[in-house]
Amino acid sequence: MRRWLPALTALSLAALFLGVYVGSVSISPSSITASIAYGVKEVLHGFFPSINPGEKPGYFVIVWELRLPRVLLAYLVGLSLAGAGTASQALFRNPLADPYIIGISAGAGLGAALASVYWPAHMGLAALVSAILSVLIVYSVSRVDGKVPMDTLLLAGIAFGFLASAATWYVLISNQNRATLTWMWLMGSFNGATWADVGEMTLVSALGLGFLIWKWRELNLVLLGEESIALGLDLHLYRKLFIGVVTLLTAFSVSTAGIIGFVGLMGPHIMRLLLGPNHRELTPASALFGGVLLVTADLIARILSRPTEIPVGIVTAMMGAPFFLYLLMKHKRGELYS
Repeated sequence: MRRWLPALTALSLAALFLGVYVGSVSISPSSITASIAYGVKEVLHGFFPSINPGEKPGYFVIVWELRLPRVLLAYLVGLSLAGAGTASQALFRNPLADPYIIGISAGAGLGAALASVYWPAHMGLAALVSAILSVLIVYSVSRVDGKVPMDTLLLAGIAFGFLASAATWYVLISNQNRATLTWMWLMGSFNGATWADVGEMTLVSALGLGFLIWKWRELNLVLLGEESIALGLDLHLYRKLFIGVVTLLTAFSVSTAGIIGFVGLMGPHIMRLLLGPNHRELTPASALFGGVLLVTADLIARILSRPTEIPVGIVTAMMGAPFFLYLLMKHKRGELYS
């Protein structure tokens, strides 16, 4: 077993425990354990009536229905964004790339803004559909003779992002009274997370990350660019597949929790510094570390301004912006791969 796996697993469990343990109401570890055990038994009771959950613990609602879904959702979204960021950096051959670079977040923001005004009950679904449509538009605009050059895709994504962001702010400013929910969503939040959200993100992250981990050799070859064709890789096919997986992971993450920046940049790069560029280890390690980063950021967002909370996107920006400037300076000095 790789040495990094036990370390990241322990770090993940510690972050998850702290996320459930820390809050406005003090709950002992034994009460947390009892509440989780009761919740698991209650779920199993639905399939196996012979299992008796026993007496409901006093803090069950707080632990099982409020804190645990929130912490697990934060971990899964961090997992997905960091995994998508790893693939994005390989696709664009640039350690400064992140999953939002092809217009996914801007498109999702526009969909959410429109939905908050006209279909407030379906804001997440509108963000998801809009994010996927945005990538399809950017991809179609970038296509040249049936192929999609990465530099053209990058520029098209940036241009579309500016256009979608301008449209988003126009909708919000024009409908300030009906778009209040969008302001918090645009900065990212796990408030109100449900077990349905957790189940959805579990399925998406398992499928998306499973594919990226399975195709680690192809990710290594994609990093070589056009040279990989000489090594037998169908470069254009795998670029399409990886763009699709990045879109899947990122679009569902954004539609569930809003726009949370820098996790897809920091997680992969920190792991690359520690483990090297081989995606056999880099992809799963980056994903696990991304989960830890986002759970930690959400915990800080909850305790930084008690009794209220700040959007988690503000915390990740405060963590990520200095890190991005650090990477930019290293890139300027030629210390990062191109």
